[in-house]
Amino acid sequence: METLETIKTRRSVRKYTDRPVEEKVIRELIDLAVWAPSAMNTQPWGFLILEGKEYLKELSDQAKKGLVAAISENSDMQKYKNRLESADFNIFHNASTVVVIYGNSESSWYIYDCSLAAQNLMLAAHDKGLGTCWIGFAHQLFDTAEFKQKHGIPEEYKVVAPMALGYPEKQPGSGPSRKEYPIFGG
Repeated sequence: METLETIKTRRSVRKYTDRPVEEKVIRELIDLAVWAPSAMNTQPWGFLILEGKEYLKELSDQAKKGLVAAISENSDMQKYKNRLESADFNIFHNASTVVVIYGNSESSWYIYDCSLAAQNLMLAAHDKGLGTCWIGFAHQLFDTAEFKQKHGIPEEYKVVAPMALGYPEKQPGSGPSRKEYPIFGG
């Protein structure tokens, strides 16, 4: 796939097949992710690979419970409350794999650097016929001390990009065109 086509056709995938993503492919995607630029070449990223639909369903249920408990009357998350309370809703969209990109918070720019690595991973996955979806609902759970301790993640590493990864049930459509955007100063 050509680079420009990959950029223009990548979409978030929210329906995955049961086919697991091979470890070799996951490692290749991470190897491509780390070619992202980083401030002063600090390369502050670290990766956690989570697999197994049952385990991911347990994590989804934990994350949903924590999110619902944290929603206040005035929260912008209120609009997701019914979905989060549904036993059928899986925040990882039933993907077989979740790759979590953490950033070393000792770097002032870790959020930006790790976001660039996430974009590389998403584009590389799309190029290989895989789908991804950045899962904002997982941030809270994946940054807890308990979760990080269980998975050997140092305290100074903060979650940046939890990403569902898998083979799409179907290729998403082209989606809406891009919105008008401002160009300032001219």
